[in-house]
Amino acid sequence: MSTGNGADSAPGHISTTTTAARPAAPPSRNGGMFSSLRIRNYRLFATGQVVSNTGTWMQRIAQDWLVLSLTGSASAVGITIALQFLPMLVFGLYGGVLADRLPKRPLLLATQSAMGLTGIALAALTLAGHVQVWHVYLAALLLGLVTVVDNPARQTFVPEMVGKDQVANAVSLNSANFQSARLIGPAIAGVLITAVGSGWAFLLNGLSFAAPIAGLLMMRTKELHPVEPRPRAKGQLREGLRYVAGRPELVWPIVLVGFIGTFGFNFPIWLSAFVSDVFHGDAGTYGLFNTLIAAGSLAGALLAARRGHSRLRLLVAAAALFSVLLLVTAFAPGFWLFAALLVPIGVFGLTVNVTANSSVQMATDPEMRGRVMALFMMVFTGGTPLGAPLLGWITDTYGARIGMASGALISLAASVTIAVVLARVGNLRLRVDRHGVAFVPAVSRRRELVTVA
Repeated sequence: MSTGNGADSAPGHISTTTTAARPAAPPSRNGGMFSSLRIRNYRLFATGQVVSNTGTWMQRIAQDWLVLSLTGSASAVGITIALQFLPMLVFGLYGGVLADRLPKRPLLLATQSAMGLTGIALAALTLAGHVQVWHVYLAALLLGLVTVVDNPARQTFVPEMVGKDQVANAVSLNSANFQSARLIGPAIAGVLITAVGSGWAFLLNGLSFAAPIAGLLMMRTKELHPVEPRPRAKGQLREGLRYVAGRPELVWPIVLVGFIGTFGFNFPIWLSAFVSDVFHGDAGTYGLFNTLIAAGSLAGALLAARRGHSRLRLLVAAAALFSVLLLVTAFAPGFWLFAALLVPIGVFGLTVNVTANSSVQMATDPEMRGRVMALFMMVFTGGTPLGAPLLGWITDTYGARIGMASGALISLAASVTIAVVLARVGNLRLRVDRHGVAFVPAVSRRRELVTVA
């Protein structure tokens, strides 16, 4: 099996799952939980991202609440989400091809500027009192089109800033950065929406993109680890698909996050429905629920950064626990129990994302990374146009609890199925003893008979 840069030591490689019976080698030290921040270019990037991510979360909350206010429908929220992620489903792989062909830093300057302008345009319509639902739909679609290129470019720019030895740590800190903003953004958005309306949240989001643009401009290009852009050629998209198809260490994390992203990460639909129909709250309650998930996600990201390595068995276990917690939360009888369960949901949901992301990046050749990460993001977020309207319809028709439970059951079924598939691929068997439950290398029947004799 051909391996990518660092693949033979990559935690997500299939071969690492077949050595469970032997003592695991201690993971290499990566210099601490925040080691990537010692690199100046990455510090600039991370600082800019935490500002713009805060604005992004403010806009997400304001957007969902505005659509719910204008229509009174969870399905309409689902349509908004679907439009934002539909371009990734349709054009995601082409975005990866562009990320491999073009220099990352100038490309990110263009995409971040376009995303800022989208927020400012929506703010102008809302503050002027002329906003309609189709305006929000259009803004979500335009943002999705820009994200097609921005996502793989941003993901693959991380190794160019920090070098391959710090990729796992930097990916985890990126998630911690995003979730830190998720703690602040919803809370600010809840206050702004209640006090002065959604338009100010949109405006602050648009202005927040000045921070990452400034960070990109201030970087020292000589300190980057640039990957030579691939020249334009026919068949590059198919080449990327063939590359992934021949590597189980890439295929199965991508398949699993596809199911979890499509059916398990529909929180805007479920939480808005729980707030309005079950707990009869307001925008502040919606912001609180998002903040609690973010608190758990931030804890999960910091734990991942401290761990500094990833394994497929951790990915599958986290996905299964996330799904079970989602199912339990769907039927939580009281407000505070429901709210408390959102924290561990955030922990395990983020663990799924970070573990899969870092495993895939570390097992991929640098010249293929844009296309592979585009495929990763396409199945993780691009499945939302399929899952969001379906689960929005279930939520509207049968209620918030059944809607969330449906997503949980599909995610759990995918986690269990992929665990079984990986066990068969790696010739593993399930062991249950006083030490717990684990997959260990299977012993052949013939060897068992010899041992007994």
